[in-house]
Amino acid sequence: MTFDEEYRRDVLEPARASGDQPPEDLRVRYALPDPLEPDAVTARVREVRQCWRRARGQLKYRRLIDRLEAEHRTLAPLFAAAERGDLRGLAERLHGGTERAERRRAGTRARLVDAAGAPRMATPGEVAAIARAGGMAADELARLAAADGIEVREPDPLPAAPPYPAFRKVRESLDVLGERHLAGFLFGDRPIGPMHVLDGFALSPPGGGADRAPRPAPAAVAAAGERWARRARDTSTTHAETVLAALRSVADPAELLRYDIVDRLRERFRQLASDRGLLRHAAEDLGVAAGDARRLVFLDLREDGPDAAGGRGGVAGRLRALLDAGEVFAAAELADASDVPAPDGGGDPPEERLLAAEARRRLDTALRLRETAAAERDPDRAWRLLADALRLVRDLPGAAEHQRRLPPAPVPSVRADVEYGDGHAGGAVRVSWEPSPSTAGEVLYHVVRRRGRPPRGPADGRPVRGGLDPEPPVNAPLYYGVVAVRGEAAAPPAVAGPVVVRPEPSGVELVPGDGRVTGRWRAPAEAARILVVRDGTVVPAGRDGFGERVPNGRAHVYRISAVYLDGDGREVVTPGVRAAVTPSAPPDPVMELAAEPDPGDPGLVRVRFAPPANGRAELVLADGEPPWPRSALVPLEEVRRATRRVPETAGSAPGEGRLAVRPGAGGWLVAVTVAEGTAAIGAAHRHVNLPPPRRVVAERRGGHVHVGFDWPRDVTEIELVHRVAGAAPERAAVSRAAYDAHGGVRVPAPEDAAVEVTLASAGTVGGARTTGPPVTAAVAARTVVRYDVVRSGPPWRRSLTIRLTASRPVRVGRLSLVLRPGRVMPRRAGDGETLRAWEQVPVPGELSAPAPHAAGPYWLRCFTADDDVELADPPVDRLRVRR
Repeated sequence: MTFDEEYRRDVLEPARASGDQPPEDLRVRYALPDPLEPDAVTARVREVRQCWRRARGQLKYRRLIDRLEAEHRTLAPLFAAAERGDLRGLAERLHGGTERAERRRAGTRARLVDAAGAPRMATPGEVAAIARAGGMAADELARLAAADGIEVREPDPLPAAPPYPAFRKVRESLDVLGERHLAGFLFGDRPIGPMHVLDGFALSPPGGGADRAPRPAPAAVAAAGERWARRARDTSTTHAETVLAALRSVADPAELLRYDIVDRLRERFRQLASDRGLLRHAAEDLGVAAGDARRLVFLDLREDGPDAAGGRGGVAGRLRALLDAGEVFAAAELADASDVPAPDGGGDPPEERLLAAEARRRLDTALRLRETAAAERDPDRAWRLLADALRLVRDLPGAAEHQRRLPPAPVPSVRADVEYGDGHAGGAVRVSWEPSPSTAGEVLYHVVRRRGRPPRGPADGRPVRGGLDPEPPVNAPLYYGVVAVRGEAAAPPAVAGPVVVRPEPSGVELVPGDGRVTGRWRAPAEAARILVVRDGTVVPAGRDGFGERVPNGRAHVYRISAVYLDGDGREVVTPGVRAAVTPSAPPDPVMELAAEPDPGDPGLVRVRFAPPANGRAELVLADGEPPWPRSALVPLEEVRRATRRVPETAGSAPGEGRLAVRPGAGGWLVAVTVAEGTAAIGAAHRHVNLPPPRRVVAERRGGHVHVGFDWPRDVTEIELVHRVAGAAPERAAVSRAAYDAHGGVRVPAPEDAAVEVTLASAGTVGGARTTGPPVTAAVAARTVVRYDVVRSGPPWRRSLTIRLTASRPVRVGRLSLVLRPGRVMPRRAGDGETLRAWEQVPVPGELSAPAPHAAGPYWLRCFTADDDVELADPPVDRLRVRR
């Protein structure tokens, strides 16, 4: 017997019988010698794999060989190490194979227990299927089932239809009579024990005796008929006669009794009761003996329709489940194993025949597609053919493996570009490519980098993620390959290169001085030296910088390049970094300056100074006193960090020594002279940001003057000075809260005295109280003339007397007496009728006028047009006349 024959007999056939499950023990799978030796192991593995390739030509072994080859890829490192003489990994794997086999054996045993359920029964087909899935022999699993108390048997056959056609009427009558089943109606006149409905109908004796007591059904039917004949006629007897008629019509009443029990159990099964619930219903509710109850529940759980037997749902149910899951190959194998014939064309064939024919038809189509794909030279067309085959038969052996091994078309072109900057100081390489022409399946792209030669595959080089190589080797020839991958197959790589990354010097900085330029940079570690060229002339430079004398006031352009050595030792110069610089003399400081606020524009400060000879003067604002002494030369960056530059506004002329600025916040205004990157510190002026109040309004209101204004921004306090004519000035501090609470400022003042009010913003700067520019408002003096209206004389000849008084003699240019009927006092001279007017009236004095003849209540009030005279009204009851 040859090695192939022995290997098929000892390994492949048992594995095929176990559901194409490869042996867990590698010693058995590879027929390894004992003891293990590197050369013998290598030779035996090679011989076994050759046997696999020869056996794969037979369809029955193809699926098993595909699984063996797939698992061999994960075991290849162990055998490669064994070939090198290292057997430790293989020995550990052999030791662990026994444990995995035991775990799989225990898992298979547990699946059988789950399938047996509460009835503790399983069909031979279920045992064989579970054994194949777990890689065990069916007879071995059957022995384990017996040890676990599981009975392996075929379900009992039962009739599909009731033996009595009008059985539904019998069920309705039993329900009306309140009988739990037909046996209860038939034997209701005596106590009975559990019923045996399978293997012949029989009743256990009352009390649970061991011997079954068969009851002749015909005699029981006659006894039940006599019992109901003795009863009075009513609706119950009508239903009882319906039941008795059914029992007398059938040839064997025991068959009708059995069908009644089975039908009630099937009804509970259709209500989705669990297997334990079905057992309880059969034994407790229906009174079936325990053994028959298990067999009946076992039948209900596995039958496909009332008359099917074998397998969960029967052959038709299992075929339907496999087809719904897409496992058409397994369905065809089940049909062949169950000897399901093809439809014969006569009448309606059984469902299992239709399902088996469908499975075989789809399998035949898928097999033709697979064979066509195997002969197809175009990988994309072969991939689509296999995809169609897998849509028909998802578990088609070898189709998915073949599809995963079909490579896509290679990438047409690839490009690699070196990028500098954007966070890649040392340079980066960006790889771009055109997609593969293949449109079948999902095509992925692997980018790899290889130094010195092109890569040959996706694993030949360092992976580059996202097509960007952020840290490529410097000054070395680099090749980048893009590999199109589909499944487990890769196309030939498309290569770009060689690409050489040579970074420029980084951090280049040119510092101008007085007739001198200094340069600094960071040289790449791989560069041989740095080359500096100014205006076409090579400048002596070191690796990190240079310095040279140059004329002032002229722009000089420098090119700083890195010099590398190629593989032959020749120098390669990079394009270089270009920078321009203009050296100049040091700036002259501004020694004196004058600054004052613009009186017409609050916030604007005008500064005057002598223009410096070198550099440009500008103003900066510092929060505190400048930290540098006057005339100090400091880097301009230092000044920018410590201060804020104040931009010039319209009207500035730095060349003439005039600047107009708006500093905003308070601080120190410092004049600095800027030349290139150097600043000369000049004179400083302490600036206080206290803008004056705007839109000041002062009005006389009786014995005080009311002052209102727009409160300045960022000012917390206003200093107020008021001066009454002939008196000393008085000062007061007004807060924003007090101003808002009173709606302005009230200044006490005599009614006839002139008042001058001065307002200025106040604040504390450097610990000292300071005020801003003042704003003045004046209220002119006015003479207050008091008058009284007196009515006198008899009612038929009333007269009015107007008495005028003042603090000093005065003459009123025009005085009017106005009458307004009604209840509203006149506010102006035009609000009523002028009764009388006098010119050049001396005060003090009296005026007379006849009383008016007005009906109803009315008002009398005096008015004057003189701006320097204010009339003071008498009490209201002297002005209002009631009739």
